[in-house]
Amino acid sequence: MSGRRRIIYKRVISDPPLMSEASEITIPDSDFEGVTFQTPAKERQVDFFDRLACGATMAVVLVVFHAALVNKLFHPLFFTLLHAGAWRAVVQPGFLWGLTGTIFLGFRTVLWLCYRPFPSAAHRNAPTLTVIIPAYNEGEMVKKSIYSVLEADYPQDRLEVFVVDDGSSDDTWQYIFEAARAYPHLITPIRFAKNRGKRAGLEEGFRRARGELVVTLDSDSVVERGSLLAMTGPFANPKVGAVAGKVLVYNRIQGLIPRMLHVRYVLSFDFLRAVQSTYGTVYCCPGALSAYRTSVVRQVLPQWINQSFLGRPCTYGEDRAMTNFILSAGYDTVFQRTGRVHTIVPWTYHKLCKMYLRWDRSYVREVIHFMRIVWKRSPWSMLVSLTDMLIANLRFPVGWASLVFLAVLSVHHPATLIRFFSAMAIFSTLNMFYYWYTERSWLFPYGIIYSYFSFLTLLWIFPYALFTLKVRTWGTR
Repeated sequence: MSGRRRIIYKRVISDPPLMSEASEITIPDSDFEGVTFQTPAKERQVDFFDRLACGATMAVVLVVFHAALVNKLFHPLFFTLLHAGAWRAVVQPGFLWGLTGTIFLGFRTVLWLCYRPFPSAAHRNAPTLTVIIPAYNEGEMVKKSIYSVLEADYPQDRLEVFVVDDGSSDDTWQYIFEAARAYPHLITPIRFAKNRGKRAGLEEGFRRARGELVVTLDSDSVVERGSLLAMTGPFANPKVGAVAGKVLVYNRIQGLIPRMLHVRYVLSFDFLRAVQSTYGTVYCCPGALSAYRTSVVRQVLPQWINQSFLGRPCTYGEDRAMTNFILSAGYDTVFQRTGRVHTIVPWTYHKLCKMYLRWDRSYVREVIHFMRIVWKRSPWSMLVSLTDMLIANLRFPVGWASLVFLAVLSVHHPATLIRFFSAMAIFSTLNMFYYWYTERSWLFPYGIIYSYFSFLTLLWIFPYALFTLKVRTWGTR
């Protein structure tokens, strides 16, 4: 059938479970006009900007390595640290934290190497599945998100899609309505008269879901074809309550910031969550792509929707909050590397700051929540989680104190700054081996560039987030 794509579905006639009578539909190619499904970045050709940025970065790193090995670049810095005088109260804890963190990084690396993706579900035993896509002022991108689900390799007689327009003021509803009108037996459109927040949009989908499992997908994201089967695979283990997908960057070539975030996301969404998955305690199943056992979501839904912090209802950070409630209910949360989604990331500094502010505010709130429930985990999970949390959060007081010492030292010895930034180049390069090992991509120098970008332009984010914890907006673009 030229120019058309076949999708088999069955019309729902009972609720629940999903039961249906067979039918067949086809999706014209015209419906997919402008809908581009992103392939992993390592499979795409790099452009001139990539070659220039990565080549220049590696040239600088090689010079630094040569200076460190041949010219003893860091000897004066080590001497200063050993004779810090009154600053020993800062230097010694910083050194101890760095040593402990290095040892724990080695431990994490062992767990990361032990991680294996879960087998994907097979067509014959794939569970009934509800996909929820909350949208707010997303425009045409929501169409790409919807059709990536329709094109996914999943039995259509066991699939339903809810798309929730959270009071958008642009043409988002038009794209949702057109998709639902074309495929009414697959898509259920929901429209709020006014903006109520992403958590409310997800709640509506959770309450209406008829599938055994629920997948949440951001409206600025597209899933790869095998992702739905992959995301349902881990639920063969009855202890699993939630699954985190692997998040990649959809708009990598849109600018320097997306290129840096592409590398950063691989480290955050692959390395860290693969490690956490080995002890069944992934701290955050991301909104871009996560799967949940519907019965478990319904069990924790009242606490989740009524969650408050500092006397005010919680809106942002709904993904990390849901993960915590599921962990509190005694279920495991795991990472599925083969469940892949490509999401739009900020391409300007202003948009990036808004995203990080939202993340850091929810981080503070949910770390406090997690410390209250970590005692319910198994002894092994509790021990590793507590160690991880301690080392990760000590970076704030130790890091800021060390920066004050660095600033004071640089006034008297300006060359200290050169040595400090050279050390950053070496350590960030070593860290990029994790990216290279996973992706087999030479784009890892963007991660080195990001370490400098983050240090020079984003250090203010976390302190500001602490003072603005009561902000309740979505905080998206």
